[in-house]
Amino acid sequence: MTAMMKAAIFVQPGRIELADKPIPDVGPNDALLRITTTTICGTDIHILKGEYPVEAGLTVGHEPVGIIEKLGSAVVGYQEGQRVIAGAICPNFNSYAAQDGLASQDGSYLIPRGLCGCHGYKATAGWRFGNIIDGTQAEYVLVPDAQANLAPVPDGLTDEQVLMCPDIMSTGFKGAENAGIRIGDTVAVFAQGPIGLCATAGARLSGATTIIAIDGNDHRLDIARQMGADVTLNFKNCDVVQEIMSLTRGRGVDAAIEALGTQSTFESALRILKPGGTLSSLGVYSEDLRIPIEAFAAGLGDHKIVTALCPGGKERMRRLLNVVESGRVDLGLLVTHHYPLDDIVAAYELFANQRDNVLKVAVKP
Repeated sequence: MTAMMKAAIFVQPGRIELADKPIPDVGPNDALLRITTTTICGTDIHILKGEYPVEAGLTVGHEPVGIIEKLGSAVVGYQEGQRVIAGAICPNFNSYAAQDGLASQDGSYLIPRGLCGCHGYKATAGWRFGNIIDGTQAEYVLVPDAQANLAPVPDGLTDEQVLMCPDIMSTGFKGAENAGIRIGDTVAVFAQGPIGLCATAGARLSGATTIIAIDGNDHRLDIARQMGADVTLNFKNCDVVQEIMSLTRGRGVDAAIEALGTQSTFESALRILKPGGTLSSLGVYSEDLRIPIEAFAAGLGDHKIVTALCPGGKERMRRLLNVVESGRVDLGLLVTHHYPLDDIVAAYELFANQRDNVLKVAVKP
């Protein structure tokens, strides 16, 4: 008899539900993880709403903490029973882009025609879990190219402390890295959701000495101060662009990190840059962006606009785990709610509607 497991699957737009699926078979380069904790991402909400297309029946989720249940015959350097994480983005590192130093890229994958409006293709980069292969909101997940993607969790760290590493921390920190932050810089971070909060923490670790956090939620702005923000601005109470230009005496910020994915935040981030400043974009945009000519200084401002996707791989995860283990940042603060996998539908309802000051939900099989 085939062994079965519980998994949260995409059924149709508006419906993700718990179902029984076979536990995956393990190939020579794979590892089977028994999930101990996972979480729901904003991208999963896009999938739930039908805004990002995936196949019906796919197990969703891409942020795993777990224990190696079974190793493929070709995987060395790990052992069954070992506690590990894997990056949300798990490239096989065979692509030109990955070998050119982009640990988030594998190219584009063919998907069934009709799932997207782009001639049967969609750009997925190295994002496989919960996108083109079964994901992590389940009792077990199969990790492909395991030797390149598994990272051991240091003893003494809880699941909640490392839960942000696979995606949210890696993405937010990449926003700070792409911003080219130098010691003494002034940095503005637009939106203080989980990724924006990690970008705020990353800016502090990178050497910024004035960090301005922007959001419309005072609770999130309070958390931003704990993550390293020096100034917090509620956009509902002030003209953010005017306030930041006043704070910088008209000079503008060295870098702005956009972590929401809307026209208004992108445009505001561009308007507050100094000449030669960098706009580091982390948002996932669902509509075309416009660049106002005066905000862009008609192309004469030496500005940089840089985008990023969450880097993956075991070396990236090792570095992030080192940061957590050092105590320099406590991202366990972002885990505000806990749900068993059996209640995944209720967890989605809470997270999708952003009730009860939710930031991240720990989901435990």
